[in-house]
Amino acid sequence: QVQLVESGGGLVQAGGSLRLSCVASGRTLSNYAMGWFRQAPGKEREFVGVITRDGGNTADGNSVKDRFTISRDNTKNTVFLQMNVLKPEDTAVYYCAASATSSDHYTPRGVGLYDYWGQGTQVTVSL
Repeated sequence: QVQLVESGGGLVQAGGSLRLSCVASGRTLSNYAMGWFRQAPGKEREFVGVITRDGGNTADGNSVKDRFTISRDNTKNTVFLQMNVLKPEDTAVYYCAASATSSDHYTPRGVGLYDYWGQGTQVTVSL
């Protein structure tokens, strides 16, 4: 079992930045590709981005390209989501998720491809 806990959410003005963290316990994260998703009220959960298990590659969702960056520190079992130039439409609950893999190139995008999820952290972007 992997337990994931997100933090760093909050209220920010449009154009501002936030950095989310996701800390894992139970197992080492180096065996997992790590993804970030978000869900706004009344909408489906949306892929934000993913980082390979070794941190060598990332893939971003179209709506956050060039604004959000994923990184990880496997020595601290932590994954980060740096969010810049935030927009009101970025308002959502943000979730991190872990997908078990033996590949250093695996970048899953589908919700169903992840094995473990955090409880989420709220991000609200005001005008």
